[in-house]
Amino acid sequence: MHLHLHEWGDRRAPCVVCLHGVSTHGRRFRRLAEDRLADRYRVLAPDLRGHGRSGYEAPWNLETHVDDVLETADAAGVERAAWVGHSFGARLILELCARAPERVERAVLMDPAIQLLPHVGQNFAEESAKDQRFASADEAIEARLLTATRTPREFVEEEVREHLETCPDGWLRWRYTRAAVVTAYSELCTDPPLPTVLPDPSLLVHAGEFGLVREDQLAEYVEQLGERLEVVSVPGGHIVYWDAYEETADAVEKFLNRDRAVTHA
Repeated sequence: MHLHLHEWGDRRAPCVVCLHGVSTHGRRFRRLAEDRLADRYRVLAPDLRGHGRSGYEAPWNLETHVDDVLETADAAGVERAAWVGHSFGARLILELCARAPERVERAVLMDPAIQLLPHVGQNFAEESAKDQRFASADEAIEARLLTATRTPREFVEEEVREHLETCPDGWLRWRYTRAAVVTAYSELCTDPPLPTVLPDPSLLVHAGEFGLVREDQLAEYVEQLGERLEVVSVPGGHIVYWDAYEETADAVEKFLNRDRAVTHA
């Protein structure tokens, strides 16, 4: 599937591809792209299958998502890039590195969903299967802020403008299909590729307080990758580019610019 693509920066510049998490969309990377990256890079952020403005048809497994991402990169003329992924998007980068390592110049994993414990995946899937509907945009904003207390309100207001849609029954819902989201949580319970599939260099930004990246996973990555991996812990919740935007953006920008001079063709 050729995915709907959000794009910033000069098409001649080195490319950074950003992959979003479950139930979200590519435009969540807008601020990072516009404020920190687009002056030096071409930044692409697709809406994954079942999300945003891309097609919704099945299947929604990891293999198909990687197929979609590669097809979309090919259509955009991108053979090799730096890849940035949040949560499910970070797991997709691991899968991509295992399948097509030549496509990944360097990798950034933002609070990656490396592998969920089965009961955690089931809980997330069952919650996501519920009909989350709202009578107004304000109701959607308040509902999101109840579970994301560290998130600035302005980020959620932008999310509502981009990602909330009016459905045929008159209710407002987030722009994704629940079937794709439930499937994604199941896929995240499967065995991931080994840490050693990641390129040199790689960056792992994690929300230490949230705990999605478990201590045993972090220890394994540090042990197996050594100096190939930079680890940065940031405050706040799972959506690190909302809850700890400045710290996360600083780490990503510094990492992408490290050891190279970026020039436009």
